[in-house]
Amino acid sequence: QVQLVESGGGLAQPGGSLRLSCAASGFTFSSYAMSWARQAPGKGLEWVSAIYSDGSETAYADSVKGRFTISRDNAKNTVYLQMNSLKPEDTAVYYCSIDGLGYWGQGTQVTVSS
Repeated sequence: QVQLVESGGGLAQPGGSLRLSCAASGFTFSSYAMSWARQAPGKGLEWVSAIYSDGSETAYADSVKGRFTISRDNAKNTVYLQMNSLKPEDTAVYYCSIDGLGYWGQGTQVTVSS
């Protein structure tokens, strides 16, 4: 019954912004930390960001620190990734996951043109 559905990806110009969403269902969302990861062409899965169950703590990969912001709305069972100052190297499929359970969504494509 666990379901994670990412959305919000698309095409952006360098320096532009996108906001990704991950709608969750089938588990007690407010009890779990959530993460975002991405996979660029020719590379493995790269962890991007994580957020504690109540949103009180966040963490970021050095590659996105200062540009991306993770947040969550437990009333809506949704986690977000606000991406600003986008770079071509941010091009990847972005996935959300439930920390500790090994569940991942289907991903949403982000493309940043050069």
